[in-house]
Amino acid sequence: MRITRRSAAALCVAAALAAAPLAAAVLPSTAAGTDPIGVATRPAEGSTNVTVDGSRIILGDAPVRMGSAEIKQRSGIGNLDPVRFPAATSAVVVDYTTGTPDGSTAEVDVRALVRDRWSEWTPAKAGTPTALPGASDQVQLRIIVAAPATGAKPWVGDVRVQPTDKVATGLKVQAAPLKSRVYATREGLVGGTTANGHVIVSRDHFVALPSRRGLANNGSGNYSVKVCTTTGTLRCAFEPVWDVGPWNTKDDYWNPSATREMWKDLPQGKPESQAAYQDGYNGGKDGFGRTVANPAGIDLADGTFWDALKLTNNAWVDTTYLWTGDGGRGTVSITSGYLNVRSTASSTGAVVGMAGKSAQVTVECQVTGQSVTGSQGTSNIWLRVHAGMYVAKAWINAGSFGAC
Repeated sequence: MRITRRSAAALCVAAALAAAPLAAAVLPSTAAGTDPIGVATRPAEGSTNVTVDGSRIILGDAPVRMGSAEIKQRSGIGNLDPVRFPAATSAVVVDYTTGTPDGSTAEVDVRALVRDRWSEWTPAKAGTPTALPGASDQVQLRIIVAAPATGAKPWVGDVRVQPTDKVATGLKVQAAPLKSRVYATREGLVGGTTANGHVIVSRDHFVALPSRRGLANNGSGNYSVKVCTTTGTLRCAFEPVWDVGPWNTKDDYWNPSATREMWKDLPQGKPESQAAYQDGYNGGKDGFGRTVANPAGIDLADGTFWDALKLTNNAWVDTTYLWTGDGGRGTVSITSGYLNVRSTASSTGAVVGMAGKSAQVTVECQVTGQSVTGSQGTSNIWLRVHAGMYVAKAWINAGSFGAC
């Protein structure tokens, strides 16, 4: 078994705290005027297939899942309770130990609440400062454990976090979210399980992207995309990111080179699989050494592919990664299925797209239209989510916006 240990200083702190309750484990802060904050090592909302043994979060017993990346493995996600600091910080140091037997892996990610929205997840190397996308007084840690089909039980333990003021530049939230044209394929895999623990149903609504940095919790849409067709009649879908793939699992191609996790020599917005397929990049292979058979940078669940976008074959689509920028947002508030996107502010308007459960939608402005009763009450307000596209505010959890 491979065990990664912290620095000697951190081990001394751990020894001193060994008799204390788990939730009280802390490191002293290096940020001026900031007191130590504890981290509770227990799976919080959105966790899947992990268990707790003392100070360790361990991969659970769920069977092998494949998902969009088509890599057969057992995996688990352990979200920890958010930590609030008494003052905003631009970076944190996360400290932890891991056990990775028999080819398994374990990592810890961090995100921050910036301008009332959670930022993208960023891998946090133990004992090394990790930059936040903006000053924040609240962060959350996430544990990812994965292993081959049988045997290994990787774990992460003794998790600690502290603010710091010593770090290089990290991710930034842009004025407008990034949009890029990428090749879309249909995921299918009905009955399978996605990377966040969602069981795929017939005509499902979600997407997969080849990095966990934008992976939403099961049932959440805080990481969502807008996907629009590029040929024929324009249609758009708003969908949560619930799976990882296609091809790669660490290709956050929507990020600039400075913060992209892998393939830093590729231009922002270009997936590694596309470069491999079109240009022979990386010998024409993906991150797992497989020959890339298509340039796919996004996978679409069947309902997104067939119903929302009316695709019949794999196709190029314009994809906007909503969490990478600012702008008006609303969240689809339905219990299942999808919400129709209409060409006018009326339920009689033509269906020109769909928005999946819990997905975020962009909001450009609002208009007065047909009165509708939904999860948010009765309202005659409709939100314009794209030029010539509207959704009823009665089904959207959102504030008020300027008139169109």
